[in-house]
Amino acid sequence: MSIPPALCTEAEIQQLVEQFYARVRADTHLGPIFEANVQDWDAHLHLLHQFWSSVLLRTGRFTGSPMTKHAELKGLSATLFSQWLAIFAQVCAQQTNQAMATQALAMAERMAQSLWMGWQMQRTERKQHNADDQSLATELPRVASTSLGNA
Repeated sequence: MSIPPALCTEAEIQQLVEQFYARVRADTHLGPIFEANVQDWDAHLHLLHQFWSSVLLRTGRFTGSPMTKHAELKGLSATLFSQWLAIFAQVCAQQTNQAMATQALAMAERMAQSLWMGWQMQRTERKQHNADDQSLATELPRVASTSLGNA
């Protein structure tokens, strides 16, 4: 019995992470949030590479709690999560390894939905939401992960 080929290489993961976060940092809405919360970008990018290596290659290198980190952030909205996903989809569409890109985008969609719901639960538990916050309990729109070639 042979071992199936890996979905991608570590270099492809590194490229995806670097290209994505370069776009996020340049985004007028997301950039300021990340800049205010990331003190050491080299360390953060390394951590995210480890995270995506664990997700896509099952290396087990990432040991952390994304939910805890994201729950601490203030001022998030469904629109911002959707923007994050839209940028991720654009970067995935530009990757040469479309098998990796499709898998990464599908995972990112699930993670974004989970993080958004968790963030809302934390916010509700702390009673920090406004009555006029229309984004509360909003399900994130799905990025068409099956249409990467069209992005």
